[in-house]
Amino acid sequence: MENPFRNSFNEKRYHTFNYYLKTRYHSKVSKIILDAGFTCPNRDGSKGFGGCIFCSNQGSGDSNLVRNEDLLRQYEANKKVMDRKWPDSLYIPYFQSFSNTYGPLTKIRNMLEPFLEMDEVAEIAIATRCDCLEEETVAYLDETSKQKPLWLELGLQTSNDKTGQLINRCYAFHDLTDALKRLEKTSIKVCIHVMNGLPFETKEDMLKTIRDISRLSFHGIKIHMLHVLKNTALGDMYRKEPFPLLEREEYIELVVRQLELLPEEIVVQRLTGDPIKEELIAPEWLLNKTTILNDIDKRMRKENTWQGKFYE
Repeated sequence: MENPFRNSFNEKRYHTFNYYLKTRYHSKVSKIILDAGFTCPNRDGSKGFGGCIFCSNQGSGDSNLVRNEDLLRQYEANKKVMDRKWPDSLYIPYFQSFSNTYGPLTKIRNMLEPFLEMDEVAEIAIATRCDCLEEETVAYLDETSKQKPLWLELGLQTSNDKTGQLINRCYAFHDLTDALKRLEKTSIKVCIHVMNGLPFETKEDMLKTIRDISRLSFHGIKIHMLHVLKNTALGDMYRKEPFPLLEREEYIELVVRQLELLPEEIVVQRLTGDPIKEELIAPEWLLNKTTILNDIDKRMRKENTWQGKFYE
């Protein structure tokens, strides 16, 4: 069966990040996770305490084994790990832990500037929140993005504000739409994170999140399945009163339906996560990432569907 989708290699039917990078740099490009020592407004009391209920005390980036070192040492140590898989790569420093624009501009400058002159650095990625983008910060990042392409990764998870309150996100969906209107005027690329399987959300809630963001101006997406992790508020909640989690086949079918609703130019950076086995409470099927991705591909081929098929 001929693949009707253009923006991919290897017969995938969605716009892969690998395709985006290789068509620009003609090389493997590896992400190097970094912890720049930021926090979040729903952790430090500015808007709330404890952070999002699914988030660990590490603020994601749990696989960063040298997070307490300075940034350049973190970069070199984590780069060595990636080089074992993909020697001679280019790199994307990925400031992953917590909200990396939530702080003074001087701290943000000090975080980024060591990497701007590195020829081996293709692009830069910054994880943050839509409510942590001060005007002077956006202006600086816009200027920086003309030196190195720059992604802002914005953790939305859901467009449902009732669920947003439950997960202690401490901002509303309209805060994202307002931020995207400002970022649309810049050279910054935006990747939105969404999460399937949040407590008590229905399949229609999860599809609605994709429909809602597909009307907005952004460039990439990461789709995750909820990880219930040890030492998190969500983990405590789940142990006290377990709530239904998506089964593996439900997740695969849902992701296919979500991809059909996305514009074809949106770069799909992720379709599942990488929980650490020792930290994971549920669901255990998440530990088989490769087979999940393979089965998404198989389902799309079987149904002769593709990203954007039902985008309106």
